[in-house]
Amino acid sequence: MKTDSIFYRLFQEVPSIFFELIGNPPETANIYQFSSVEIKQTAFRIDGVFLPTQGNNNPIYFVEVQFQQDADIYSRVVSEIFLYLRQNKSKHTWRGVIIYPSRSIDIGDIKDCHEFFSSQRLTRIYLDELGEVASLPIGIATMKLIVEDEDTAITTARELINRTKQAVSLQLPQQQLLALIETILVYKFPQMSREEIEAMFGLNELKQTRVYQEAREEGKQEAKLEVAPRLLALGLTVEQIAQALELNVAQVQQVVQQSSSNE
Repeated sequence: MKTDSIFYRLFQEVPSIFFELIGNPPETANIYQFSSVEIKQTAFRIDGVFLPTQGNNNPIYFVEVQFQQDADIYSRVVSEIFLYLRQNKSKHTWRGVIIYPSRSIDIGDIKDCHEFFSSQRLTRIYLDELGEVASLPIGIATMKLIVEDEDTAITTARELINRTKQAVSLQLPQQQLLALIETILVYKFPQMSREEIEAMFGLNELKQTRVYQEAREEGKQEAKLEVAPRLLALGLTVEQIAQALELNVAQVQQVVQQSSSNE
């Protein structure tokens, strides 16, 4: 399974899951921006970075997803973090979170980094120890689905999908979680096609419902509106942007004005 790409998508689309995972209110995600960061002039890449938005003094969160044994992981993670801090001259404090599928994968030597753990600068999370799926928030339960074995994954996925169906409407991020659950299942069952998985878990009927289609279209609309200011910066006119994105001129003008007032 391409776990790095799944976790990147998970944190990018539903960042509240990360903050639930580390025991913070999900709403904390509203003051952060998530990205993957490559450190200049080195071969280092940090899996994920939650950067505080302007105007707050919250810490930077560095995220490392580790699904293979690596005795040098902690010296590497600390090196990456301090290189980032040196290059970016950040004034924020920081925290590091290393996510493992299970404790058995964690063979890292902490002798040179134990102060970071004792001060809680660095935290380790083992997905298979998060608890029973039924008792977990749906986002964290979705994350745990990644490490379930095939037999358990089938039951877990059905429970998650049923919980999502019973939610009050399928507005975002529920619709995104459904897509993520489907993506995880595609990776876990490579012998099955996406259509077979949708039929097996009842996703095909769900996707035909009016509420799901409306939520999907709403998500597409939001994505188009986010792109509009970037196209304007490239020199396109409001009319050209509206035509390219299949929006009306008033919609484009409104989002461009909002973007300008926020700068």
